[in-house]
Amino acid sequence: MATESLHPGSGPARRTVMAAAGAAGLTVALAACGSGDGEGGKDSGETSSGTVLGATSEVPEGGGKVFADAGVVVTQPTAGDFKAFSSKCTHQGCAVKDIRDGLIICPCHDSHFSASDGSVRKGPATKPLPPAAITVEGEEIKLA
Repeated sequence: MATESLHPGSGPARRTVMAAAGAAGLTVALAACGSGDGEGGKDSGETSSGTVLGATSEVPEGGGKVFADAGVVVTQPTAGDFKAFSSKCTHQGCAVKDIRDGLIICPCHDSHFSASDGSVRKGPATKPLPPAAITVEGEEIKLA
């Protein structure tokens, strides 16, 4: 057969190896699509309850809080208006640490992002912080 190894007994046919490699790649891709990390929408098994990040009282008006375990920074630019973004700086991937004066600040290279919309206010970052989906139910802030 043309698809079998030219040297019998030397291992699996090339087609077998390529099919196995393709299947492994597909498995990785599907696992990544279903990770439920809040950046690509809801998984079919998620409910509206979501993972609780914290209480609204933890996020000061005009400031914010980094929820490091979830990789999210939540801000409250104006009273009762909560926004969420990835806490990973778009410059080199450092975690943002400080929120003050309406800015989310990365400690590694001093990039500044708007606490209202995640846009870059000071480089070296050139891309905004990606938004994260949250809901506020009563006093709880949850990943959507």
